Amino acid sequence: MSNWPFFDTLEMKGGGDAASAARAVLQTGEFDYAWNMQVEDDILLRLEQGGKGRSNFWSTGNVEHIMCNFADPWTEVEGERSSPKTTHPLLSDPTVRHALNVLVDRSAVHEQIYGRQGQTSANFLNAPARVRSPNMRWEFNIDKANQLLDAAGWKRGSDGIRAKDGKRLKLLYQTATNAPRQKNQAIVKQAAAKAGIEIEIKSVVASVFFGSDPANPDNYPHFYADLQMLTEGPTQPDGQYFMNRFCSWEIASKANKWQGRNVTRWRNEEYDRLYQAADTEMDPVKRAAMFIRMNDLIIQNVVTIPVLWRNGVSVSTLRLRGMDLSGWESTFWRLPFWYRQP
Repeated sequence: MSNWPFFDTLEMKGGGDAASAARAVLQTGEFDYAWNMQVEDDILLRLEQGGKGRSNFWSTGNVEHIMCNFADPWTEVEGERSSPKTTHPLLSDPTVRHALNVLVDRSAVHEQIYGRQGQTSANFLNAPARVRSPNMRWEFNIDKANQLLDAAGWKRGSDGIRAKDGKRLKLLYQTATNAPRQKNQAIVKQAAAKAGIEIEIKSVVASVFFGSDPANPDNYPHFYADLQMLTEGPTQPDGQYFMNRFCSWEIASKANKWQGRNVTRWRNEEYDRLYQAADTEMDPVKRAAMFIRMNDLIIQNVVTIPVLWRNGVSVSTLRLRGMDLSGWESTFWRLPFWYRQP
């Protein structure tokens, strides 16, 4: 077909890590293309200086965010941790969640790690523009976090860590094993320590963390931690399916083999009503307003903490010519023959 890309052969390789995949394209030229470059932007910039390839960026609705667990990951009920029958011993206090929200230095994450690969955002739902909330703002303010916790009765102990009613403010924060994410964890941990919150860092191999095996206790749907970080984004222009991950009937549990999409175990009647109303609303303006309100409920209740609105990123050698890769990918990047899992 005229003007369509074609190749004599296709060799695909999976596994490894994103930095190695970037080097295989931009430095050694071993491969022509790699997708999903979860690599610090300064590494990409240095590799591009070799003159063998380029980085490609395109807009997405993907958001790197930190989930709060509303269930108790440390108490087992009928053979299940993070059971929807429990409440979190620390994060059930909204003050703790609001303090965490202002302890995430989004600017540092953007500037020190991601650079061209995204932008800061206070919203979970960022695209398309008609459903992006203009109401939410983010701030990084350690003093404010301390004031919130002081007022709520979380007192510092001799070691500087806060406690209340015999509960020590210590949280386990997990994510996939990946250099940018571990740096992100370190930024949050350092700020939290200044507010009297102890954070323990955990990283899980990506194939395990994102696995769907119901027997796997370390995958993110089980959420056997207090906080966890990952990127999620809509797979279609409409936000209906994307936003069902906060509906009460989607709570992940042993009963549904942890296949429910609501892994935070958050419940909110107004959110459920809005979601169901949006499912049948035909007026696009009214429907967009419903999604904006759903986003605002998530952020106001600190169900999750948006860290970065991410761009799609790939790398390609200069040998790939005859098409605008960035524009082409924005429409067709999910086609299987392009897929190179780093």
